[in-house]
Amino acid sequence: MTSAGTLSTRNYFVDEAGDGTLFGGKGRVIIGSEGCSRFFILGFVDIPDLAGLGRELAELRATLLADPYFVAVPSMQADQRKTALSFHAKDDVAEVRREVFSLLRRHTNIRFFAVVKDKRAVLDYILSRNEREPGYRYEPNELYDHLVRRLFKNMLHKEDAYNIYFAKRGKSDRTAALQAALEAARQRFRERWGKASRAAIQVTATTPPAEPGLQVADYFLWALQRLYERGEDRYLAYLWPQCHLVQDVDDTRQTRYGVYYTQKKPLTAAALAERP
Repeated sequence: MTSAGTLSTRNYFVDEAGDGTLFGGKGRVIIGSEGCSRFFILGFVDIPDLAGLGRELAELRATLLADPYFVAVPSMQADQRKTALSFHAKDDVAEVRREVFSLLRRHTNIRFFAVVKDKRAVLDYILSRNEREPGYRYEPNELYDHLVRRLFKNMLHKEDAYNIYFAKRGKSDRTAALQAALEAARQRFRERWGKASRAAIQVTATTPPAEPGLQVADYFLWALQRLYERGEDRYLAYLWPQCHLVQDVDDTRQTRYGVYYTQKKPLTAAALAERP
């Protein structure tokens, strides 16, 4: 990462899968219904060779766009502003996804971290809080910021500086709120372990076409979401060697803080089979 006399810096790229929506019209609970996920997932990738990986992704996209096999694929057309601009697992056709997954698997030094929140547990919290505070109203940004604090609690104390890139969400500028959530995560680490960090934290809200690292984060999160929402684990299994930690915070069958999946405890469909 560094040479003698230079600052050590980490580049983290943060994205989400699912959404923070709980209610539809007239306050109706729509968790898990068509168009509304059951889980909300926040994750990031740590990419040491950012320049090299970005170059390879750009070269791969150029090659695929020039391939006559894809000439009539809608998502590959420039006016659709999808694969022609950047890779996005939900929009990319299966053949494109296969190529991207293969490229990512070759970059063995990528590290992926994620936290998974069951929105039914969020609903239980909201209903309980409403009994105590009738005026309380849930906002999806609360859930997002809570997961930021959880995800980064142990990730901001080893280096001299951190560049953290968040995928833009909507039109509002939430950079200050995300900075505050990261500082809160660092404070929690300090309170628990007695170790203070003075590392500089630079927060940038940007887009996948501008930062290839966000395209990488999207693919890892898509694979994780397919497991939680559909029970398909083959995509995550393919990338699992680069998955360092997935926190399922609401699977409290064995511990109150949830289940931590690591290289020694892989996350599979079988592991989730009996999850409530």
